[in-house]
Amino acid sequence: MIERPAEEEVQIGDQYYVVVNARASRRTKRILSHGDMFAVFDVSGDVPSAGLEDLGVFFHGTRHLDRFELYVNRELPHFLASHVTADNVELVTDLTNADVIVGEHVQIPRDTIAIRRVKTLAHDRLHERIELRNYYPEPVRCELLIRMHADFVDIFELRGITRPSRGTYATPVVTSGGVGFAYRGCDGRERRTTVTATPALTSVSADGFVQAVELPAGGVWAVELTVECGLDGVASGRSRAFADARADRRESERSWSDGQARFVSSNEFLNDWLARSAADVAMLRSENGSPCIYAGIPWFATLFGRDSIIAALETLAFAPQIAAGTLRRLAALQGTEENGERDEQPGKIVHEMRDDEMAACGEVPFGRYYGSVDATPLFLVLAAAYVRRTNDLEFATTLWPHLERALEWIDRYGDRDGDGFVEYARETPRGLANQGWKDSHDAIFHADGSLAEGPIALAEVQGYVFAAKRLAARCAQRLGHAALARKLEAEATSLAERFEAAFWCPEIETYALALDGAKEPCRVRTSNAGQVLFAGIAQPDRAAMVARGLMETRFNSGWGIRTVAKGEARYNPMSYHNGSIWPHDNALIATGLARYGHTEGAMKVMTGLFDASLHFNQHRLPELFCGFERRSGEGPTLYPVACSPQAWSAGAVFGMLQACLGIDIDTAAGTISFHAPRLPEYIDWVELRDLRVGEGSVDLVLQRHHHNVGVEIMRKQGEVSVRIDV
Repeated sequence: MIERPAEEEVQIGDQYYVVVNARASRRTKRILSHGDMFAVFDVSGDVPSAGLEDLGVFFHGTRHLDRFELYVNRELPHFLASHVTADNVELVTDLTNADVIVGEHVQIPRDTIAIRRVKTLAHDRLHERIELRNYYPEPVRCELLIRMHADFVDIFELRGITRPSRGTYATPVVTSGGVGFAYRGCDGRERRTTVTATPALTSVSADGFVQAVELPAGGVWAVELTVECGLDGVASGRSRAFADARADRRESERSWSDGQARFVSSNEFLNDWLARSAADVAMLRSENGSPCIYAGIPWFATLFGRDSIIAALETLAFAPQIAAGTLRRLAALQGTEENGERDEQPGKIVHEMRDDEMAACGEVPFGRYYGSVDATPLFLVLAAAYVRRTNDLEFATTLWPHLERALEWIDRYGDRDGDGFVEYARETPRGLANQGWKDSHDAIFHADGSLAEGPIALAEVQGYVFAAKRLAARCAQRLGHAALARKLEAEATSLAERFEAAFWCPEIETYALALDGAKEPCRVRTSNAGQVLFAGIAQPDRAAMVARGLMETRFNSGWGIRTVAKGEARYNPMSYHNGSIWPHDNALIATGLARYGHTEGAMKVMTGLFDASLHFNQHRLPELFCGFERRSGEGPTLYPVACSPQAWSAGAVFGMLQACLGIDIDTAAGTISFHAPRLPEYIDWVELRDLRVGEGSVDLVLQRHHHNVGVEIMRKQGEVSVRIDV
């Protein structure tokens, strides 16, 4: 069992708080992911003895290798460079040897042997090719050592939860070709890891491999390693050589991107951000059944209802197949019963799905957990938006019973006290105390800083419900349910009126964060009001006041909009939800600003995040970052345990670009509309290639002018019309 240092026992009022490991917070990491497997390495491509750091090779929520380290002549090689390729398929690392000293003499000078490591993930396997090349004018002899260990630690244990007991470790099985590790968990399932070398190395033990390598002058030697992870003895398919595995992954990535629209702009830095974001969305996909996007690495490498839906909404205009897979997967998991242990009710959309050991044993409630108040209305929003985007009425008909059940959940279970608003209160003390997207224990509070007591009605959730009913009404009309469509429209209108009366706070010129259980407003300036604009429930005059407030320096740090405005009682720029900056939140806010005609504000939001992307490794926006004000000559400040990559952060750039350009696609009408399109000043033009509308497709160039954007059709196939509404 892992021993946790006393200084790392950090629990701040929330049993699922992620412990910050000081060593991990200082380490540069490289990440690969494919399906239900991901790996986190240090910058050299190693997994040093990881302990409680989030390094290792992970499979289905369990760490299968906590050590995987290369030595040459019993020394760690010197680091030269490393990078993950633009498509996220390979991690390439260049290293070299240290001085080899025998007695008082240097037998092999440093920087003599070039060491190149290339890794890829494919089909539940990690493949690595290690190549040694001798640049010394004489033959050299060196020893290659690969150390490994499998601890089979659950991801929640790494997040800081102490386990009462653990399962049973089998004695490692050593063969001439490799080493096999196995562990039978408290859930009765066997988890195994097999590491093999091709060609077989001369010395194999439970601790790793050793090989003496003879390199003539200019000579090259190489070995391929394969790490296979398994669950319950199920093989993951036939073995593949490194080159074949890499080719498989590249073909998989090409197949995934086929049919998705592509961007090229005048700004190479924006192109890098767009390419990285698209690659990260692809990297986080699960193709186990209907394809959908997992939330993020390392803590949330699984299906999350809210996160997956928002990522699908951000990318809907350009990659609608993501939405289709997400809707299918979530519909299949829709709640069917009242089960307080997992906060489930009929019609409710799942919050989180996990199959790790601690979830299976009930040590955490997240095996199949429904503690999310917003996933269900957002499911309806995505479904209706997808139907408009694709005109896929056959799919809509299949999905319709699930939409009806979601609507019923909103009215029957979501509105807990019959006041016309949707509230949350957990049924199990082991569940999440707060069940909106700001789910920290201290995220919902009053102006004096006191925590709100439930049931709690969040401002943005009422907006989601408004949008869900209005959009579902249009979908119902398309499917021939005219009476229901009228009913939903009337309910949306009534909700908007009641929302204005209950949530508007004139003294702070914005909407309350929430209503507590006594129906007292939480009069706090928060970014939630920006998401109210995203949903379209706000009155235009009040939306203008919200928009103006969001652009003030207490909200806008220069890098983005803070979750809580500077000066509010619990404001802390280093907190998870009370002053930090979340890219997905900013993308939804930008969409809301543009919806109400405040496109200048939307462009400012996008510009802040664009500037931030220049400072993050690989132009990858993390889950969140700190909300400190922007200072000349300095970049944004990282949040130490943020997931990176994170699905809805990767999708943010596409959502913001869509907002600035005012893109609206109505496939039934065969139209692409641009409503008052604008581009920030650092973008002269954007090419949008292979944008598909039904059976047709177009290539467009959008050229920035002083007060507007011109659109030129470069290629058109099929019946597609393009409109610009100035």
